[in-house]
Amino acid sequence: MTPLDLPPGAFLAAVVPDDWESVRVELTRAFEFTKQAAQEGVPVVYVVRSEDLFGRRGACPAMIACGLLSAARTAGIEGLKSGWSVNILAVDEGVVDGEVERWAARLTEGGGPTGELVRLGGSHLGRLQP
Repeated sequence: MTPLDLPPGAFLAAVVPDDWESVRVELTRAFEFTKQAAQEGVPVVYVVRSEDLFGRRGACPAMIACGLLSAARTAGIEGLKSGWSVNILAVDEGVVDGEVERWAARLTEGGGPTGELVRLGGSHLGRLQP
C-alpha cells in the first residue's frame, strides 16, 4: 500500500523487519493508539494486508495482523458498553487506495459494527451492517 490519506482513528500497521522487538514495538504502538482513541471515544479501524492474516509474508507481519484482529474483537466487545467501535480492514493486493480510504472512513464514522473483520478485494470475511 502506498501512503494513504486515512481518517483520524485509522491505524495502518507498519511493515516491520522480521524480529521480535519490531513486533513488540508495533503492537505497543497499536495499543497506545487504541487506548487514546477509547478514552476520547473515537472509533478505530486497524488497516492490515490480507496476506499477513494468512502468514504469507512471514511470521512477524502475521503476528501483528493477527494480534490486531484479536485486539479489534476484544476491544469491540468492551466498546459495546459505551458505543465505541473498533474494526479491522484487511486489504488485498491490487485494491486501489481510494477504496481503502473510503472504507476506513466508513468504519471510523461510528454507530456501525464493532469487532468485525472487513476484507477488501477478492472476497469478504466478515459482515458490515448499514
